[in-house]
Amino acid sequence: MATSQQVLDSFSTDHLQADLKTRSVRGGVVTLGSQSATFVINSVTSIVLARLLTPADFGLVAMVTAVTGFGQAFADLGLSEATIQSPEINNAQVSTLFWVNVAIGLVLTLLTIGLAPVLAHFYRQPRIEEIAFLLSVTFVICGLRVQHDALLRRQMRFSALAARDVISSLIAAVVAIVLAWKGAGYWALVAIPLTSNVIQMLLSWFMVQWIPGLPKRDGKVGALITFGGNVAASYFVMNVNRSLDNVLVGWYWGAAPLGLYSRAYNLLMLPVRQLSAPAGSVAVPAFSRLQDDPDRFARYFLRTINLIVWMIAPILGFLFVAATPVIALLLGNQWRGAAPVFQILAISAFGQLMLEAVIWIFVSRGESKQLLGLLLKISPCIVVGFVIGLPFGIKGVALSGSIALLAILPYLLKVAFRGTELTLHRLGQSLIYPVAPALAGVGLAELSLRMIDPQHSVTELLTAGLGFAIAYSLAALFPSVRDEVASLRRLFSDLRLSGQAI
Repeated sequence: MATSQQVLDSFSTDHLQADLKTRSVRGGVVTLGSQSATFVINSVTSIVLARLLTPADFGLVAMVTAVTGFGQAFADLGLSEATIQSPEINNAQVSTLFWVNVAIGLVLTLLTIGLAPVLAHFYRQPRIEEIAFLLSVTFVICGLRVQHDALLRRQMRFSALAARDVISSLIAAVVAIVLAWKGAGYWALVAIPLTSNVIQMLLSWFMVQWIPGLPKRDGKVGALITFGGNVAASYFVMNVNRSLDNVLVGWYWGAAPLGLYSRAYNLLMLPVRQLSAPAGSVAVPAFSRLQDDPDRFARYFLRTINLIVWMIAPILGFLFVAATPVIALLLGNQWRGAAPVFQILAISAFGQLMLEAVIWIFVSRGESKQLLGLLLKISPCIVVGFVIGLPFGIKGVALSGSIALLAILPYLLKVAFRGTELTLHRLGQSLIYPVAPALAGVGLAELSLRMIDPQHSVTELLTAGLGFAIAYSLAALFPSVRDEVASLRRLFSDLRLSGQAI
């Protein structure tokens, strides 16, 4: 009987309205904590593997993942977002969506297997074929867990999701490091997504304890699939924008330069994803419950972005200044060629974050068709940026792509804010205080490095850190900044109290 009630509760969200703020805050602290743990695990894994493997090993796997990343957008056909966003949904509808996800996963697996020889010929790397064969299995695995993950998020069961993510990351890390230590080469990298997805699937099924029934025809399912299809197409366009640079670099320059480029991008995006991913996990279900309350929707959105930028701005600023010593210390001297790319991409990371926020707005408001139309408009600009920079090496690709993204960002935000109480002016007001000290920190850190001229990587990092410490200390002298910090302290106090109640 209890299990039956748990299944029924998986579809209803009425009980969430009474304490939505508390659940959101509690979900934020739990998810942020799990992402911090995952960040440490992934960082350690990247550092260890970078010293056990070569740039060419990373490049070979990146050649495949750059292409399979396109298919990841269609792995769930956006049906997880459809389940989360829908005000009402039932067991029969979710069961039908489950089987649709499984069918899509199987089709993508077979398609990847069929394309494997083509990829090997395109990149002029025979080893690509076997890598593609094995990675194709992840599509079926993902299809088996999409709706279980969606039900966990719909119910805002962030503690369960947090435990699942940490456990799967830890097991995948151990497997990859052991394989690399035993001399498995690039197969250690292939093992990470395979192991992680299998563990996540098993744990999601165990946590939800929902068994899908047979698919049934339902009028609303068609609307859900239409919504999800637009979301999936949007994610596909997003993945093209994010992965095409890797495809072009691998095709034009080869495995080793691609290894440097992809490592720089992935290392930089680690802290960004550790903040944007949990924020998105909490924001989309919370914003979906507020889609009929424009004022609260706008206030929640601005506060979420403000908090994220307070945390990420000093990190990005520091990584921009200290790119070379960070790369040398974490990955080793063989990766120093990635430092300039790392520095350039730090500039565009803010644009990537705001692009994620645009998706939250459209998805939570049920405007998947408008999101797809917007991404289709801006995608050619980003693609052209990559192509223009390609003849100038990996630094040229990073720079031209970053410029293209930042140039179209105001237009993206303006379109996303239509029909809401959000404006560029309100967004600017919420960002000025977290961004200004970070920019001052960049300036003072650069000045400190030029004046002191440290000769070792550790002293370079300490000198750069000193510049940021001075900048944030001076910023605290302004009353408006102190008020902002006091507001953040109250928020973190709520987070601490919520965390004690978990």
